[in-house]
Amino acid sequence: MAQAEIGVFGGSGFYSFLEDVEEVPVETPYGAPSDSFFIGDVGGKRVAFLPRHGRRHQLPPHMINYRANVWGMKSLGVTRIIGPCASGSLQREVGLGEFVVCDQFVDRTTARRDTFYDGPVSTHVSAADPYCPTIREALVVKGRDLGITMHERGTVVTIQGPRFSTRAESKWFSSAGWEVINMTAYPEGYLARELEICYANVSLITDYDVGVGDDPDAPAVSHAEVVEVFEKNNKKLRDLLFAVIPELDGPRECLCATALTGARF
Repeated sequence: MAQAEIGVFGGSGFYSFLEDVEEVPVETPYGAPSDSFFIGDVGGKRVAFLPRHGRRHQLPPHMINYRANVWGMKSLGVTRIIGPCASGSLQREVGLGEFVVCDQFVDRTTARRDTFYDGPVSTHVSAADPYCPTIREALVVKGRDLGITMHERGTVVTIQGPRFSTRAESKWFSSAGWEVINMTAYPEGYLARELEICYANVSLITDYDVGVGDDPDAPAVSHAEVVEVFEKNNKKLRDLLFAVIPELDGPRECLCATALTGARF
């Protein structure tokens, strides 16, 4: 099977940035991933791209097989993953088209298969600091070099989907001080940690969530709005990935690489 060093989860447009891509189907013990993996070269690194919703965006967030997707990356040899997500802003100071490199998550999903460890050995992997500090730093530095407004930390609350928040829910999330809301950040990043893969989330802000601000009559978030802003900023995301990926090299000295140490009973 083809091998890769770096993984990227994202929309189906990412792999089209590469001129020469190998399509690789992958089987996993957890069922089928969202699609084939697309492997190509970025700055001398072999990179595996996977459209998390499928290449035709046929999988809504709550139907994505996150375990198969992450396991597939591991089986290809991937040790570092970047997970871009279209996201809503929960704070006015986090503006449209800006990027948030999250350092925390809050899980508000239900019934998602969010662990590889169902027994018989009890395994409890810490999520205290859930995202790779090394990749996060590289994203922030390179993004600012490119002139992108980068928020170097933030909390993403992941909701179940496919519905958007009510005004009351959005106001609750905003009042808690959380910065970002989306439907796919969990359990993707945590599953990577369970397999000792470095993972960083970069949230591209496509809209203000409906409860943000003082206007009770503000229009609701629409999928069309999200897609429009995301497509306008796709080039910025592409430039960021192509700048960061060649820099992800050398031994992994972060907590991600040893996440299972002391986690089993």
